[in-house]
Amino acid sequence: MPTDNAADSLGFQIPAALVTCMDGRLAAAISLAVAAGRSTLDFFQTSKFSVVRKGDNSPVTAADHRAEELIRQQLEHLYPHDAILGEEFGVRVGTSPYQWIVDPIDGTKSFISGVPLYSTLVGIVQQRECLAGVIYIPALDEIVFAARGLGAWYSARCEPPTRCQVSSRSLAEGLFLTSQVDTFCKRGAQNCFDRLQKSAYITRTWGDGYGYLLVATGRAEIMVDPIANPWDLAAVQPIVEEAGGRFSDWRGNSSVFGGDGVGSNSVVYDEVMQALSDNR
Repeated sequence: MPTDNAADSLGFQIPAALVTCMDGRLAAAISLAVAAGRSTLDFFQTSKFSVVRKGDNSPVTAADHRAEELIRQQLEHLYPHDAILGEEFGVRVGTSPYQWIVDPIDGTKSFISGVPLYSTLVGIVQQRECLAGVIYIPALDEIVFAARGLGAWYSARCEPPTRCQVSSRSLAEGLFLTSQVDTFCKRGAQNCFDRLQKSAYITRTWGDGYGYLLVATGRAEIMVDPIANPWDLAAVQPIVEEAGGRFSDWRGNSSVFGGDGVGSNSVVYDEVMQALSDNR
């Protein structure tokens, strides 16, 4: 997996300060997310795949499987002692302190529909603390990545990565995002959605990993997941926080294991949590 010569395979150079981070794990996460994400483009907007329903009725395709398999195979070679948690193939137990949490296609429904707002997510966790993360949007060729203490970095269409940060806009001036409105109803929280939509300048469902990328790069003020799994959020938390924002579950805990998530700039966070207060 490339490190100091990452530009050869990625199209851009990983900032030097990040190359050796966590014994090269962040650089590997970036390269793996891009390689896996690009593999999904072989299927995107084609008829080469069928849709299978999993036990929870969520969809999965050959593109999801191939992308996660690619990441797992490379990790077995690069970091054979690290644990892995992936959406499609579950847990691999490890003996090192590190765990990789992977969502090969976050936004499979968008992918199936030919909408380019799906992402590949790779997070690195130690003792349930999210240390680093990558959000890659293959169809748009946008990427944002971060590691604790090293900032959040953004690149589009292979431009050199630059530091990114959340906005300073209020909710009344801002963009409120979620992945799917009916997930608020599924947890009995339609009133929370209504409050946030009423307070925000504009509301859109540009959600999943892309929504958090928009928050981290200052293009949206809040992204809310009423229902979420660790693989939806592990990559997200360090990115939003290193970009100067706030991330928590609906109860205010700094965790990706609470079953839901909120990512926002620091200006709107308290207002958002108040809007969610009677459905925590």
